[in-house]
Amino acid sequence: MEKHISVLLSEAISGLAINDDGVYVDMTLGFAGHSSQILKSLKTGTLYAFDKDKDAINYSKEQLKKISNNFKVFNTGFVNMKKVLENEEITKVNGFLFDLGVSSVEIDVANRGFSYMKDAKLDMRMDQDAMLTAHKVVNEYDYHDLVRIFREYGEEKYAGKIAKEIVFQRETKQIDTTLELVDIISRCYPYKDKRNSHPAKKVFQSIRIEVNNELGELEDALNDALNMLDVDGRIAVITFQSLEDRICKKLFKKVTEIDPVIKGMPNAPKDLLPDYELVTKKPILPSKEEIEFNKRSAPAKLRIIKRIK
Repeated sequence: MEKHISVLLSEAISGLAINDDGVYVDMTLGFAGHSSQILKSLKTGTLYAFDKDKDAINYSKEQLKKISNNFKVFNTGFVNMKKVLENEEITKVNGFLFDLGVSSVEIDVANRGFSYMKDAKLDMRMDQDAMLTAHKVVNEYDYHDLVRIFREYGEEKYAGKIAKEIVFQRETKQIDTTLELVDIISRCYPYKDKRNSHPAKKVFQSIRIEVNNELGELEDALNDALNMLDVDGRIAVITFQSLEDRICKKLFKKVTEIDPVIKGMPNAPKDLLPDYELVTKKPILPSKEEIEFNKRSAPAKLRIIKRIK
């Protein structure tokens, strides 16, 4: 197992302001980088962790057992979090952590199909039992749907050209592997744009988001987390791309914004003030040292919100 390097680890753990007897939820267990640190901070508290990836869960359970037994792990995604916790008779939570994106291990294991640098079958499923795969998206989505996901989820300016080329190529032969797709995308990119970043980066991101319904699940899960958060509890969210960060920023702003009329009142009634406040007015970014050590941390942003009543 190659080592996964957790991004903004100390900043996220510090931002959660962990109570040693509290209830904490790691929404993205991965390979237990953040979960391990949360568990080490707990004495009588409990950690609940979620992940779609069975490989990650099997590995992480063994790592967490070395620290303590005050944890439970669930092989499911964001959508089932509230139901699972309610079944555990948990209605109030002291802290949630969301570490979004794909782990280094998932990227580096070629057969998962997340990487545009290694040849593999087109897959990209976090949940390996899920029906929708990257292969299905690339070979069965029509031109308009391909353009839509490339534009919406990848902000890809050559979306139309790439979608047209994919549709043309698959008329002759199915597109089966990551590097076949990379070759098609590369042919649609002018040389000047290839110098800035890998031409397949945005398309691969958009297909991964589509396959795993990442944005839809994120918004629902953040709303559930806000509703279940106890007073003085915190939510820490680490994002790696602008679409995720935009969802988080917009929602956090919505629940912390004070009505301008109320804001101007000298003694505004407490029940008219927001239930939440921003801990981070601006996102926390990785240090230069962290980026030098782990280049994949460069786009990361950490936002933290707190329930105040």
